[in-house]
Amino acid sequence: MPLSAPLKVGFVGLSSSGWASDVLAPALLDASLRSKYDLVAVSTTSPTSADASAKLYSEKVGHPIKSYHGDTSQIANDPDVNLVAVSVKAQFHKQAILPVIEAGKDFFLEWPAGSSVKETQAIAEAARKKGVKSIVGLQGRHSRTIAKVKELLASGTIGPLRSTHVFAHIGREVTSWPPLVREKASYTAEKKNGVTRLDVPIGHQLDTFTYLLGDFTSLTAIDATLYPTGTLVDDDGKPTGKTFPSETPDHFVISGVLSSGLVANLFYRGGYASGPETGRRQYVWEIDGEDGTIRLESDYLYGAFTNIFEPKLYLNGKEVAVEGAGPVGSLDSVTTAWREFAEGHGKFATIEDALKNRRLLDAIERSAKEGKRVSL
Repeated sequence: MPLSAPLKVGFVGLSSSGWASDVLAPALLDASLRSKYDLVAVSTTSPTSADASAKLYSEKVGHPIKSYHGDTSQIANDPDVNLVAVSVKAQFHKQAILPVIEAGKDFFLEWPAGSSVKETQAIAEAARKKGVKSIVGLQGRHSRTIAKVKELLASGTIGPLRSTHVFAHIGREVTSWPPLVREKASYTAEKKNGVTRLDVPIGHQLDTFTYLLGDFTSLTAIDATLYPTGTLVDDDGKPTGKTFPSETPDHFVISGVLSSGLVANLFYRGGYASGPETGRRQYVWEIDGEDGTIRLESDYLYGAFTNIFEPKLYLNGKEVAVEGAGPVGSLDSVTTAWREFAEGHGKFATIEDALKNRRLLDAIERSAKEGKRVSL
């Protein structure tokens, strides 16, 4: 049931820069959501950054905002807060969100909702036990283009569905994973932190993929590391001279059968140079039906980040205009997710969806390691 009064939000990790300040907070504070949400408190790692954030957002929302720092139990136990949003590095997700759940507060948690399937499971179990509601930052399913694809599939335009394939590239210019990694973001290259290529961009894509077409019933996977050495670069992309051994694969081939009966094949490659001079295709997703084909395609450098950027849509080879879809769709998609959560219905992802996705990623890793088919 929709709420009659705005949800009072406490935001953990809302500082002056980053995903939370660039996308999550602007979406939450969108004019269309003023009757649904009210930001009342922020929490960061230090009193200085917390006070700065509280001052900034007090000006934005037009009333004083409380400031907390350190242990999230403080903001979680604020009686004026009914929803706590957490957007911090994945390795801190579990320790940040469990006090929120223990306090009985509904929550938003950024994907990947923990640094491993074990952590995501612990969070999901705690949420079930307390009976709290959740929303997870898997906003790709709210893309206007994806909504149009769902509409086309439901209409039967391409007939009974038969197969699907994804062909994607996450280039070296992204500088989040080897061969080139920004020095300030070097934590992304460590597997233990749970933000590898498989965890983040591929994890986001797989959520959208299964949201549209159904879950995998079984799969086989192959991975490969073609760039065994990473080089740290500065903010301008220039090598610092520091190198390190890569801990995670840069290529994945995933094949399987979906619950809907489709045969699926996905090929993710990473690390090559991009740019128009290479002629490299960044992202293609085709869905084949008996009578036609739906194709999503992007030549943009970050086109494989489907949770952020809207691809072009083609039906039987002809481009389909999608009303309201711009090249960068993340702000619009996150706003839609916030709206649906406040209204109490819709397709927003929950911690249970996050756990399902984490188990899928774990199955991919196990299949590649053991060289055998894995059932889900």
